[in-house]
Amino acid sequence: MSDPSLPQNASSASATRLEAATARVLAPPLDPSMYKLDEDEAAFFKQQAGINSDEELKQHILRVQAEAYEVYPYPCIRRFGFKELKMSRLPMYDELLKLGKERDAILLDVGCCVGNDVRKVIADGYPLKNVIASDIEPAFWQLGHSLFKDTPESFPVPFVGGDALDPAFLQPTPPIYVPLTAPLPALSEITTLTALQGRISAIHASSLFHLFDEEKQLTLAHSLAGLLAPHPGAMIFGSHVGAPEKGSQVVFAPAPGSGGKEITMFCHSLQSWRELWVSIFGADKVKVNVELKEIIPASNPDPQRRWFFLEWSVRRV
Repeated sequence: MSDPSLPQNASSASATRLEAATARVLAPPLDPSMYKLDEDEAAFFKQQAGINSDEELKQHILRVQAEAYEVYPYPCIRRFGFKELKMSRLPMYDELLKLGKERDAILLDVGCCVGNDVRKVIADGYPLKNVIASDIEPAFWQLGHSLFKDTPESFPVPFVGGDALDPAFLQPTPPIYVPLTAPLPALSEITTLTALQGRISAIHASSLFHLFDEEKQLTLAHSLAGLLAPHPGAMIFGSHVGAPEKGSQVVFAPAPGSGGKEITMFCHSLQSWRELWVSIFGADKVKVNVELKEIIPASNPDPQRRWFFLEWSVRRV
């Protein structure tokens, strides 16, 4: 989770508590004027949280936002990215729902934040018993229960906290092509993602890859590829910041004389993102779809700069 204006000291999901404290000092204050729900988001939050009043819902979301910003001041928290229904607006969403209906398909939301996307996909019919969520910061998942006014008992989706770049949590392994025969532990008993290697039919990863440099993005892609089940239609999909040309992009340029530091982010292009996944699986093993879409951030540090997101899927054939 993040956005194009990710703070320099939050460039890794492995940020230490000291870095988090420093980030809180440097982060801009929250701006309630950035709050806006579209029609679908408003209907979803009202239904899930049991709040009918627009003003009451706004104040509720603002309170949770402030708590989440204290955990770590990601720009996506400041711009209310945690209320967006990202997964359901991706091109392959209907295919995902079909996959959940036709087979016993496990769905992993990695970098799940407060769990807004898993709640939406379950509300749309994906079997709750086959969903698992993961994030480096368990406090965000707990805040999800506050945000949606539910509990681990009323919303029993298993959550496993950890760093997907830590081999102790997710051991990199080549893609698995032969179905596994060993029994799968109950999802509620999973403590590391390594235990799910070769078992996951769908992996959602939005606003995650752009947190890292090129080398770590490749490492993360390899690790997620090792989780994917070896059946046709198994997919990894998501969205994150991209660019027309691969390379480091300036995502924040401070005003002259302000003393601020220029912030850059490594961005893949359509071609380089497709090539990354083909290099991992092989051209004849997966179908890679990628779109580059121009966006207008809610908080744009440079109105003259153009911003892009990659929407993508990698599906076994």
